[in-house]
Amino acid sequence: MSHYKPYPTYKDSEVEWIGKVPEHWDVMRLRHVAAFKNSNVDKKAYDGQEAVSLCNYTDVYYNEFITPNLPFMQATASPAEIEQFTLKKGDVIITKDSEDPSDIGIPSLVKEEVPGVVCGYHLTMIRVADFDTARLLHRILQSHPTQAHFFVEAPGITRYGLSQDAIGDLRFCLPPANERAAITDHLDRETAYIDALIAKKTKFIELLTKKRQALITHAVTKGLNPKAKMKQSGVEWIGEVPEHWNIVQSRRLFSERKERARDGDVQLTASQKYGVIPQSEFMEREGRRVMLVSKGHDILKHIEPEDFLISMRSFEGGLEECKSSGCVSSAYVPLAPIKWVWNPFFRYLFKSTGYIQALQSTSDLVRDGQALRFENFSEVPLLHVDIDEQRQIAEFLDRQLGRIDGLITKTQLSIDLLKKRRSALITAAVTGQIDLRESA
Repeated sequence: MSHYKPYPTYKDSEVEWIGKVPEHWDVMRLRHVAAFKNSNVDKKAYDGQEAVSLCNYTDVYYNEFITPNLPFMQATASPAEIEQFTLKKGDVIITKDSEDPSDIGIPSLVKEEVPGVVCGYHLTMIRVADFDTARLLHRILQSHPTQAHFFVEAPGITRYGLSQDAIGDLRFCLPPANERAAITDHLDRETAYIDALIAKKTKFIELLTKKRQALITHAVTKGLNPKAKMKQSGVEWIGEVPEHWNIVQSRRLFSERKERARDGDVQLTASQKYGVIPQSEFMEREGRRVMLVSKGHDILKHIEPEDFLISMRSFEGGLEECKSSGCVSSAYVPLAPIKWVWNPFFRYLFKSTGYIQALQSTSDLVRDGQALRFENFSEVPLLHVDIDEQRQIAEFLDRQLGRIDGLITKTQLSIDLLKKRRSALITAAVTGQIDLRESA
Protein backbone atom coordinates (compact mmCIF):
# COMPACT_ATOMS: atom_id res chain seq x y z
CA MET A 1 0.00 0.00 0.00
CA SER A 2 2.99 2.25 -0.49
CA HIS A 3 1.20 4.30 -3.18
CA TYR A 4 -1.30 5.64 -0.64
CA LYS A 5 -0.57 8.85 1.24
CA PRO A 6 -1.19 9.43 4.97
CA TYR A 7 -3.25 12.29 6.38
CA PRO A 8 -1.29 15.52 7.10
CA THR A 9 -1.60 15.38 10.89
CA TYR A 10 -2.47 12.74 13.51
CA LYS A 11 -3.41 12.50 17.17
CA ASP A 12 -3.31 9.72 19.75
CA SER A 13 -6.59 7.78 19.76
CA GLU A 14 -5.91 6.65 23.35
CA VAL A 15 -6.98 3.17 22.22
CA GLU A 16 -4.04 0.76 22.28
CA TRP A 17 -5.11 -1.37 19.32
CA ILE A 18 -5.99 1.63 17.12
CA GLY A 19 -2.97 3.91 17.71
CA LYS A 20 -2.78 7.31 16.05
CA VAL A 21 -5.72 8.61 13.98
CA PRO A 22 -6.22 11.65 11.74
CA GLU A 23 -6.45 14.79 13.86
CA HIS A 24 -9.94 15.73 12.64
CA TRP A 25 -11.45 12.24 13.25
CA ASP A 26 -13.44 11.35 16.36
CA VAL A 27 -12.93 8.28 18.54
CA MET A 28 -16.36 6.90 19.45
CA ARG A 29 -18.02 4.00 21.21
CA LEU A 30 -20.57 2.04 19.20
CA ARG A 31 -23.33 2.77 21.71
CA HIS A 32 -22.98 6.50 20.97
CA VAL A 33 -23.36 6.04 17.20
CA ALA A 34 -25.80 3.16 16.72
CA ALA A 35 -28.75 1.32 18.19
CA PHE A 36 -28.26 -2.43 18.52
CA LYS A 37 -30.19 -5.42 19.83
CA ASN A 38 -29.94 -9.20 19.87
CA SER A 39 -32.58 -11.11 17.94
CA ASN A 40 -34.63 -13.78 19.70
CA VAL A 41 -36.40 -15.07 16.56
CA ASP A 42 -35.62 -18.78 16.22
CA LYS A 43 -36.07 -21.18 13.31
CA LYS A 44 -39.22 -22.85 14.62
CA ALA A 45 -42.68 -22.17 13.24
CA TYR A 46 -45.41 -21.40 15.81
CA ASP A 47 -49.17 -21.47 15.39
CA GLY A 48 -50.78 -18.05 15.39
CA GLN A 49 -47.63 -16.24 14.21
CA GLU A 50 -47.00 -14.64 10.84
CA ALA A 51 -44.91 -16.28 8.12
CA VAL A 52 -41.57 -14.52 7.52
CA SER A 53 -38.30 -15.02 5.70
CA LEU A 54 -35.51 -15.52 8.25
CA CYS A 55 -31.96 -14.20 7.91
CA ASN A 56 -29.93 -16.87 9.69
CA TYR A 57 -26.44 -17.06 11.17
CA THR A 58 -25.06 -18.72 8.02
CA ASP A 59 -26.62 -16.04 5.79
CA VAL A 60 -24.52 -13.48 7.66
CA TYR A 61 -21.40 -15.59 8.12
CA TYR A 62 -21.03 -16.50 4.44
CA ASN A 63 -22.27 -13.29 2.80
CA GLU A 64 -20.65 -9.89 3.07
CA PHE A 65 -23.90 -8.30 1.93
CA ILE A 66 -27.54 -9.23 2.55
CA THR A 67 -29.59 -8.95 -0.64
CA PRO A 68 -33.10 -10.12 -1.66
CA ASN A 69 -31.76 -12.99 -3.81
CA LEU A 70 -30.35 -14.97 -0.86
CA PRO A 71 -32.18 -18.27 -0.16
CA PHE A 72 -33.71 -17.26 3.19
CA MET A 73 -35.44 -20.01 5.14
CA GLN A 74 -39.13 -19.69 6.01
CA ALA A 75 -40.22 -19.36 9.63
CA THR A 76 -42.72 -17.46 11.77
CA ALA A 77 -42.52 -14.46 14.08
CA SER A 78 -44.81 -12.54 16.39
CA PRO A 79 -45.99 -9.02 15.48
CA ALA A 80 -43.63 -7.58 18.12
CA GLU A 81 -40.66 -9.53 16.69
CA ILE A 82 -41.50 -8.43 13.17
CA GLU A 83 -41.63 -4.81 14.30
CA GLN A 84 -38.28 -5.04 16.11
CA PHE A 85 -36.25 -7.24 13.80
CA THR A 86 -37.45 -6.68 10.22
CA LEU A 87 -34.35 -5.74 8.27
CA LYS A 88 -33.97 -2.37 6.58
CA LYS A 89 -31.45 -1.09 4.08
CA GLY A 90 -28.36 0.02 6.00
CA ASP A 91 -28.70 -2.43 8.89
CA VAL A 92 -25.46 -4.15 9.86
CA ILE A 93 -25.79 -7.64 11.34
CA ILE A 94 -23.03 -9.45 13.25
CA THR A 95 -22.63 -13.01 14.50
CA LYS A 96 -23.05 -12.84 18.27
CA ASP A 97 -21.85 -16.25 19.48
CA SER A 98 -20.11 -19.37 18.24
CA GLU A 99 -18.10 -22.44 19.23
CA ASP A 100 -15.04 -20.67 17.79
CA PRO A 101 -14.18 -17.16 19.08
CA SER A 102 -12.75 -16.21 15.68
CA ASP A 103 -16.24 -16.62 14.18
CA ILE A 104 -17.73 -13.91 16.41
CA GLY A 105 -18.45 -10.39 15.21
CA ILE A 106 -18.51 -11.29 11.51
CA PRO A 107 -20.54 -8.49 9.86
CA SER A 108 -22.90 -8.32 6.90
CA LEU A 109 -24.49 -5.18 5.49
CA VAL A 110 -28.11 -5.05 4.31
CA LYS A 111 -27.22 -3.47 0.99
CA GLU A 112 -30.76 -2.96 -0.31
CA GLU A 113 -34.32 -3.37 0.90
CA VAL A 114 -35.25 -6.98 1.70
CA PRO A 115 -39.05 -6.97 2.22
CA GLY A 116 -40.38 -9.42 4.78
CA VAL A 117 -36.95 -10.59 6.02
CA VAL A 118 -36.44 -10.82 9.79
CA CYS A 119 -33.12 -11.04 11.66
CA GLY A 120 -32.72 -14.47 13.29
CA TYR A 121 -31.32 -15.89 16.52
CA HIS A 122 -27.59 -15.70 17.50
CA LEU A 123 -27.30 -12.40 15.62
CA THR A 124 -27.11 -8.76 16.67
CA MET A 125 -28.77 -6.12 14.50
CA ILE A 126 -27.04 -2.71 14.42
CA ARG A 127 -28.75 0.37 13.01
CA VAL A 128 -27.28 3.83 12.36
CA ALA A 129 -28.81 7.07 11.08
CA ASP A 130 -27.71 7.00 7.43
CA PHE A 131 -26.50 4.60 4.75
CA ASP A 132 -23.01 6.10 4.30
CA THR A 133 -22.30 5.63 8.01
CA ALA A 134 -23.70 2.07 7.82
CA ARG A 135 -21.38 1.26 4.91
CA LEU A 136 -18.39 2.58 6.85
CA LEU A 137 -19.42 0.79 10.05
CA HIS A 138 -19.61 -2.46 8.08
CA ARG A 139 -15.97 -2.00 7.07
CA ILE A 140 -14.96 -0.94 10.59
CA LEU A 141 -16.42 -4.19 11.90
CA GLN A 142 -14.23 -6.09 9.41
CA SER A 143 -11.03 -4.39 10.59
CA HIS A 144 -8.28 -5.92 12.73
CA PRO A 145 -8.84 -3.68 15.79
CA THR A 146 -12.56 -4.53 15.93
CA GLN A 147 -11.96 -8.25 15.51
CA ALA A 148 -9.31 -8.09 18.24
CA HIS A 149 -11.77 -6.35 20.58
CA PHE A 150 -14.47 -8.95 19.96
CA PHE A 151 -12.01 -11.83 20.38
CA VAL A 152 -10.92 -10.53 23.79
CA GLU A 153 -14.48 -9.70 24.89
CA ALA A 154 -15.99 -13.11 24.02
CA PRO A 155 -15.37 -15.33 27.06
CA GLY A 156 -16.20 -19.02 27.06
CA ILE A 157 -14.86 -22.55 27.12
CA THR A 158 -16.88 -24.56 24.60
CA ARG A 159 -19.06 -21.66 23.40
CA TYR A 160 -18.18 -18.00 23.12
CA GLY A 161 -20.49 -15.00 23.03
CA LEU A 162 -20.61 -11.22 23.01
CA SER A 163 -22.52 -9.34 25.67
CA GLN A 164 -24.43 -6.16 24.93
CA ASP A 165 -21.81 -4.20 26.89
CA ALA A 166 -18.97 -5.69 24.82
CA ILE A 167 -20.72 -4.66 21.62
CA GLY A 168 -21.64 -1.20 22.88
CA ASP A 169 -18.15 -0.54 24.28
CA LEU A 170 -16.48 -1.13 20.92
CA ARG A 171 -14.26 1.90 20.24
CA PHE A 172 -13.44 3.02 16.72
CA CYS A 173 -12.48 6.18 14.86
CA LEU A 174 -15.05 8.01 12.78
CA PRO A 175 -14.24 10.52 10.02
CA PRO A 176 -16.53 13.51 9.32
CA ALA A 177 -19.77 12.65 7.51
CA ASN A 178 -18.62 14.26 4.25
CA GLU A 179 -15.59 11.89 4.03
CA ARG A 180 -17.31 8.57 4.71
CA ALA A 181 -18.66 7.88 1.21
CA ALA A 182 -15.23 8.39 -0.41
CA ILE A 183 -13.65 5.84 1.93
CA THR A 184 -16.31 3.20 1.42
CA ASP A 185 -16.54 3.79 -2.35
CA HIS A 186 -12.82 3.19 -2.65
CA LEU A 187 -12.98 0.09 -0.46
CA ASP A 188 -15.91 -1.27 -2.47
CA ARG A 189 -13.96 -0.87 -5.72
CA GLU A 190 -10.71 -2.33 -4.41
CA THR A 191 -12.29 -5.25 -2.54
CA ALA A 192 -14.44 -6.09 -5.57
CA TYR A 193 -11.25 -6.24 -7.68
CA ILE A 194 -9.49 -8.42 -5.11
CA ASP A 195 -12.57 -10.64 -4.73
CA ALA A 196 -12.68 -11.17 -8.50
CA LEU A 197 -9.06 -12.30 -8.45
CA ILE A 198 -9.76 -14.62 -5.52
CA ALA A 199 -12.79 -16.08 -7.29
CA LYS A 200 -10.75 -16.70 -10.44
CA LYS A 201 -7.97 -18.42 -8.51
CA THR A 202 -10.47 -20.43 -6.45
CA LYS A 203 -12.07 -21.65 -9.68
CA PHE A 204 -8.64 -22.66 -10.93
CA ILE A 205 -8.08 -24.72 -7.76
CA GLU A 206 -11.48 -26.36 -8.23
CA LEU A 207 -10.55 -27.32 -11.79
CA LEU A 208 -7.18 -28.68 -10.65
CA THR A 209 -8.87 -30.66 -7.89
CA LYS A 210 -11.31 -32.19 -10.37
CA LYS A 211 -8.46 -33.02 -12.73
CA ARG A 212 -6.61 -34.59 -9.80
CA GLN A 213 -9.56 -36.79 -8.88
CA ALA A 214 -10.18 -37.78 -12.50
CA LEU A 215 -6.54 -38.73 -12.92
CA ILE A 216 -6.61 -40.92 -9.80
CA THR A 217 -9.87 -42.62 -10.76
CA HIS A 218 -8.73 -43.37 -14.31
CA ALA A 219 -5.32 -44.69 -13.26
CA VAL A 220 -6.55 -47.02 -10.48
CA THR A 221 -9.46 -48.45 -12.51
CA LYS A 222 -8.12 -48.39 -16.09
CA GLY A 223 -4.35 -48.65 -15.70
CA LEU A 224 -1.69 -46.78 -17.69
CA ASN A 225 -1.81 -48.58 -21.04
CA PRO A 226 -4.34 -46.84 -23.32
CA LYS A 227 -4.11 -49.78 -25.78
CA ALA A 228 -4.90 -52.50 -23.24
CA LYS A 229 -7.85 -54.74 -24.04
CA MET A 230 -10.74 -54.01 -21.70
CA LYS A 231 -13.53 -56.05 -20.17
CA GLN A 232 -16.58 -55.29 -18.07
CA SER A 233 -15.78 -55.60 -14.37
CA GLY A 234 -19.38 -56.20 -13.36
CA VAL A 235 -18.96 -53.56 -10.65
CA GLU A 236 -20.74 -50.27 -11.23
CA TRP A 237 -18.19 -47.94 -9.63
CA ILE A 238 -15.29 -49.58 -11.48
CA GLY A 239 -16.75 -50.06 -14.97
CA GLU A 240 -14.40 -51.47 -17.59
CA VAL A 241 -10.97 -52.73 -16.51
CA PRO A 242 -7.94 -54.14 -18.36
CA GLU A 243 -8.58 -57.70 -19.43
CA HIS A 244 -5.86 -59.12 -17.16
CA TRP A 245 -7.23 -57.46 -14.00
CA ASN A 246 -9.62 -59.25 -11.65
CA ILE A 247 -12.28 -58.26 -9.16
CA VAL A 248 -12.12 -59.81 -5.69
CA GLN A 249 -13.93 -59.51 -2.39
CA SER A 250 -12.24 -56.87 -0.27
CA ARG A 251 -11.91 -59.26 2.68
CA ARG A 252 -9.47 -61.30 0.57
CA LEU A 253 -7.09 -58.33 0.50
CA PHE A 254 -7.65 -56.85 3.96
CA SER A 255 -8.66 -58.19 7.35
CA GLU A 256 -9.95 -56.30 10.37
CA ARG A 257 -7.22 -55.86 12.96
CA LYS A 258 -8.80 -56.56 16.34
CA GLU A 259 -5.72 -56.47 18.56
CA ARG A 260 -6.06 -54.39 21.71
CA ALA A 261 -3.66 -51.54 22.38
CA ARG A 262 -0.19 -52.53 23.51
CA ASP A 263 1.65 -51.03 26.46
CA GLY A 264 3.40 -47.89 25.33
CA ASP A 265 1.20 -47.35 22.25
CA VAL A 266 0.90 -43.68 21.32
CA GLN A 267 -2.68 -42.57 20.74
CA LEU A 268 -3.35 -41.69 17.09
CA THR A 269 -6.21 -39.86 15.45
CA ALA A 270 -7.47 -39.91 11.86
CA SER A 271 -8.51 -36.92 9.76
CA GLN A 272 -9.00 -36.25 6.07
CA LYS A 273 -6.67 -33.29 6.42
CA TYR A 274 -3.64 -35.00 7.97
CA GLY A 275 -4.23 -38.75 7.74
CA VAL A 276 -3.46 -40.91 10.79
CA ILE A 277 -1.07 -39.03 13.09
CA PRO A 278 -0.35 -38.86 16.86
CA GLN A 279 -3.02 -36.94 18.75
CA SER A 280 -0.37 -34.62 20.19
CA GLU A 281 0.69 -33.67 16.66
CA PHE A 282 -2.95 -33.22 15.60
CA MET A 283 -3.58 -30.84 18.52
CA GLU A 284 -0.45 -28.86 17.70
CA ARG A 285 -1.42 -28.47 14.04
CA GLU A 286 -5.03 -27.56 14.80
CA GLY A 287 -4.30 -25.40 17.82
CA ARG A 288 -6.97 -27.12 19.91
CA ARG A 289 -7.30 -29.99 22.35
CA VAL A 290 -8.97 -33.33 21.75
CA MET A 291 -10.11 -35.88 24.31
CA LEU A 292 -7.40 -38.35 25.29
CA VAL A 293 -8.35 -41.72 26.77
CA SER A 294 -6.91 -41.86 30.30
CA LYS A 295 -9.08 -44.70 31.58
CA GLY A 296 -10.32 -47.84 29.92
CA HIS A 297 -7.15 -48.14 27.86
CA ASP A 298 -8.21 -51.67 26.95
CA ILE A 299 -10.92 -50.33 24.63
CA LEU A 300 -8.28 -48.87 22.32
CA LYS A 301 -7.12 -50.80 19.25
CA HIS A 302 -3.56 -51.40 18.12
CA ILE A 303 -2.64 -50.31 14.61
CA GLU A 304 0.46 -50.92 12.51
CA PRO A 305 2.19 -48.90 9.77
CA GLU A 306 0.61 -49.59 6.35
CA ASP A 307 -2.75 -50.40 7.93
CA PHE A 308 -5.70 -48.43 6.63
CA LEU A 309 -8.34 -46.93 8.88
CA ILE A 310 -12.10 -46.56 8.55
CA SER A 311 -13.53 -43.58 10.42
CA MET A 312 -16.74 -41.56 10.38
CA ARG A 313 -15.02 -39.21 7.90
CA SER A 314 -14.49 -42.14 5.53
CA PHE A 315 -18.10 -41.58 4.52
CA GLU A 316 -16.98 -38.23 3.09
CA GLY A 317 -13.42 -38.77 1.96
CA GLY A 318 -12.32 -42.40 1.89
CA LEU A 319 -9.92 -44.40 4.03
CA GLU A 320 -6.74 -43.14 5.70
CA GLU A 321 -3.35 -44.85 5.66
CA CYS A 322 -1.42 -45.23 8.91
CA LYS A 323 2.28 -44.35 8.86
CA SER A 324 3.23 -45.27 12.43
CA SER A 325 2.53 -47.84 15.10
CA GLY A 326 0.13 -46.85 17.87
CA CYS A 327 -3.44 -47.17 19.05
CA VAL A 328 -6.75 -45.67 18.02
CA SER A 329 -10.24 -45.29 19.45
CA SER A 330 -12.62 -48.23 19.30
CA ALA A 331 -14.75 -46.09 16.96
CA TYR A 332 -12.13 -46.67 14.25
CA VAL A 333 -11.74 -49.87 12.21
CA PRO A 334 -8.11 -50.79 11.40
CA LEU A 335 -7.61 -52.78 8.18
CA ALA A 336 -4.50 -54.94 7.86
CA PRO A 337 -3.27 -55.86 4.35
CA ILE A 338 -3.24 -59.63 3.70
CA LYS A 339 -1.86 -60.11 0.17
CA TRP A 340 -1.81 -58.56 -3.32
CA VAL A 341 -1.56 -55.11 -1.75
CA TRP A 342 0.92 -52.37 -2.67
CA ASN A 343 -0.03 -49.69 -0.18
CA PRO A 344 0.58 -46.58 -2.32
CA PHE A 345 -1.76 -47.97 -4.99
CA PHE A 346 -4.56 -48.57 -2.49
CA ARG A 347 -3.89 -45.22 -0.84
CA TYR A 348 -4.97 -43.67 -4.13
CA LEU A 349 -7.77 -46.15 -4.81
CA PHE A 350 -9.35 -45.52 -1.40
CA LYS A 351 -9.38 -41.78 -2.20
CA SER A 352 -10.90 -42.15 -5.66
CA THR A 353 -14.35 -40.66 -6.24
CA GLY A 354 -15.86 -43.94 -7.36
CA TYR A 355 -14.67 -45.86 -4.30
CA ILE A 356 -15.89 -43.18 -1.87
CA GLN A 357 -19.33 -43.17 -3.51
CA ALA A 358 -19.45 -46.98 -3.40
CA LEU A 359 -18.58 -46.92 0.30
CA GLN A 360 -21.23 -44.27 0.92
CA SER A 361 -23.85 -46.46 -0.74
CA THR A 362 -23.40 -49.15 1.92
CA SER A 363 -24.84 -46.98 4.68
CA ASP A 364 -27.10 -43.98 5.21
CA LEU A 365 -25.23 -42.13 7.94
CA VAL A 366 -27.47 -39.10 7.62
CA ARG A 367 -30.50 -41.19 8.52
CA ASP A 368 -29.34 -43.45 11.32
CA GLY A 369 -26.03 -42.02 12.53
CA GLN A 370 -24.27 -45.38 12.46
CA ALA A 371 -20.53 -45.64 11.91
CA LEU A 372 -18.99 -47.38 8.96
CA ARG A 373 -17.84 -50.85 9.99
CA PHE A 374 -15.82 -53.67 8.47
CA GLU A 375 -19.08 -55.05 7.07
CA ASN A 376 -19.52 -51.87 5.02
CA PHE A 377 -15.97 -52.15 3.72
CA SER A 378 -16.59 -55.81 2.83
CA GLU A 379 -19.56 -54.90 0.63
CA VAL A 380 -17.37 -53.00 -1.83
CA PRO A 381 -15.37 -55.23 -4.21
CA LEU A 382 -11.76 -54.33 -4.95
CA LEU A 383 -9.31 -54.75 -7.80
CA HIS A 384 -6.73 -57.53 -7.91
CA VAL A 385 -3.81 -56.11 -9.89
CA ASP A 386 -0.26 -57.45 -10.22
CA ILE A 387 2.00 -55.87 -7.57
CA ASP A 388 4.46 -54.53 -10.18
CA GLU A 389 1.62 -52.83 -12.04
CA GLN A 390 0.26 -51.41 -8.78
CA ARG A 391 3.71 -49.94 -8.12
CA GLN A 392 3.92 -48.42 -11.62
CA ILE A 393 0.49 -46.80 -11.26
CA ALA A 394 1.32 -45.40 -7.82
CA GLU A 395 4.66 -43.98 -9.04
CA PHE A 396 2.91 -42.41 -12.05
CA LEU A 397 0.35 -40.77 -9.78
CA ASP A 398 3.07 -39.57 -7.42
CA ARG A 399 4.73 -37.72 -10.31
CA GLN A 400 1.58 -36.32 -11.90
CA LEU A 401 -0.12 -35.31 -8.67
CA GLY A 402 3.07 -33.73 -7.38
CA ARG A 403 2.83 -31.21 -10.20
CA ILE A 404 -0.87 -30.59 -9.66
CA ASP A 405 -0.47 -30.30 -5.88
CA GLY A 406 2.36 -27.83 -6.40
CA LEU A 407 0.09 -25.64 -8.52
CA ILE A 408 -2.72 -25.91 -5.97
CA THR A 409 -0.35 -24.92 -3.13
CA LYS A 410 1.06 -21.99 -5.10
CA THR A 411 -2.41 -20.76 -6.07
CA GLN A 412 -3.74 -21.12 -2.53
CA LEU A 413 -0.78 -19.13 -1.23
CA SER A 414 -1.62 -16.31 -3.65
CA ILE A 415 -5.26 -16.41 -2.45
CA ASP A 416 -4.10 -16.16 1.17
CA LEU A 417 -1.91 -13.16 0.29
CA LEU A 418 -4.82 -11.45 -1.49
CA LYS A 419 -7.03 -11.98 1.57
CA LYS A 420 -4.35 -10.47 3.80
CA ARG A 421 -3.99 -7.53 1.43
CA ARG A 422 -7.76 -7.04 1.44
CA SER A 423 -7.94 -7.10 5.23
CA ALA A 424 -4.95 -4.78 5.61
CA LEU A 425 -6.47 -2.28 3.17
CA ILE A 426 -9.78 -2.19 5.06
CA THR A 427 -7.98 -1.73 8.38
CA ALA A 428 -5.73 1.04 7.02
CA ALA A 429 -8.71 2.87 5.53
CA VAL A 430 -11.00 2.81 8.56
CA THR A 431 -8.25 3.70 11.03
CA GLY A 432 -7.04 6.63 8.92
CA GLN A 433 -3.60 5.23 8.08
CA ILE A 434 -4.22 6.19 4.44
CA ASP A 435 -5.96 9.27 3.04
CA LEU A 436 -8.72 8.33 0.58
CA ARG A 437 -10.49 11.69 0.38
CA GLU A 438 -9.44 12.27 -3.23
CA SER A 439 -9.80 8.67 -4.42
CA ALA A 440 -13.49 8.82 -5.40
